[in-house]
Amino acid sequence: MATPFNLPALGENIDAGTVVGILVEVGDRVEENQPVLEIETDKANLEVPSGFSGVVTEILVENGATADVGAPVLMYEDAGSETAAGTETDGQAEAEAPVAEARETVADTPSSTVSDGKADAGGEADSSTQAPPETGAPPAAEAGPAEEPAPPTPTSPTIPPAPAVSSGALVPAAPSVRRFAREIGLDVGQVPGTGPAGRISVEDVKSHSRQLSAGRGATSGPAPSAPLPDFSKWGPVETEPMSNLRRAAAEHLSAAWTNIPHVTYGDKADVTDMEALRKQFGPAAEAAGGKLTMTAIALKIVTAALKRFPRFNASVDMASHEIIYKKYYHVGVAVDTDRGLVVPVIRDVDRKNMIELSIELAEIAARARDRKLSPDDMQGSTFTISNLGGFGGTFFAPIVNAPDVAILGLARSRMEQVYIDGAFQPRLMLPLMISYDHRLIDGADGARFMQWLVQAFEEPFLLSLEG
Repeated sequence: MATPFNLPALGENIDAGTVVGILVEVGDRVEENQPVLEIETDKANLEVPSGFSGVVTEILVENGATADVGAPVLMYEDAGSETAAGTETDGQAEAEAPVAEARETVADTPSSTVSDGKADAGGEADSSTQAPPETGAPPAAEAGPAEEPAPPTPTSPTIPPAPAVSSGALVPAAPSVRRFAREIGLDVGQVPGTGPAGRISVEDVKSHSRQLSAGRGATSGPAPSAPLPDFSKWGPVETEPMSNLRRAAAEHLSAAWTNIPHVTYGDKADVTDMEALRKQFGPAAEAAGGKLTMTAIALKIVTAALKRFPRFNASVDMASHEIIYKKYYHVGVAVDTDRGLVVPVIRDVDRKNMIELSIELAEIAARARDRKLSPDDMQGSTFTISNLGGFGGTFFAPIVNAPDVAILGLARSRMEQVYIDGAFQPRLMLPLMISYDHRLIDGADGARFMQWLVQAFEEPFLLSLEG
């Protein structure tokens, strides 16, 4: 008798995903925990393992379709059953009933596709580390998405004032819309929907937020996006739907940019001596399976700075007017992939040495490129690093990856003439940029934090002395 296999939980706050790969066919014998589907969520691409051993009798989803958590995605029969072995029995007719029932369930399951509301996008591609840092860390990119921000990854964005929880009734809104509402502190169940059957879009959430703000006497929020002209009037165009990951990044970065008053402060560090040490000890990291990149070094330096300046390792809760200081050090590293920016998190950086960090950085960047990250890999950051050194450039202003309150950007280091002791000398200079949330961090705080970073890059002994 055929049994439905329902889509299992994909991660915290993930209610659905897009089917991007069907890894089995009808008639295939499947072992327990064997991958059967590849699902794209707004945080990562995931392989869905089977929770059974048996023979696939029917596939209930198609590539490109949205599958809801808990809904049947395929039918199977136990490997030991006569039917699975190919023997016809009277029970086969009965097996068709659950199949039809499963089909009805799929048809009746409310769609979790993305709403028609458009979200403002933003973000840059990182380089060497977050992908690979300037010298070859795994490719990375600027941060803002996905982290989890709220739930956020990819990449949570304004600092979610206490997560809003709906009454429990089924809300006709896509997961990305629910997440956006949580991130700005709204209960999506209280938002009037203007779409078909009352479906709630991102624009509905924004409009509701503006109405609430106006009712409190606050200034209204950002105006809704203006309709785009018909570009085909001027020439040929091609339209492509945004992936779940790109859509999530757009919404996350838009919310972060809208709700966080950003300040970016830049300086340069003389890394001539650090580069010599990196080359000297790089072979030891490579022998252990890692790569001693400038991003790996930055992980250690940043964590030491966070201990000295705890406000940079905090979050702002505007709903309760509190500052949340974290006593752990999980650093997100923006990674550039062929499907967009992701921000996996290196956990407990303060407890790991440089070689361990170089190995973990290389591994997690490879998993990001191979679409092997889980939602948990991109949640829980306390600070973020974005390295564009692999792409060049001298300056950029990274967007804070909420609910973090700061992000460090690295550009490409270059040899420059620096005036030292009455003469110009060639020195390797690394541009550094720190963007921070001005609601919590003042300009003088940002300058002190940056100057400590610069000194640590220039005088590695400082890490041993104060780190």
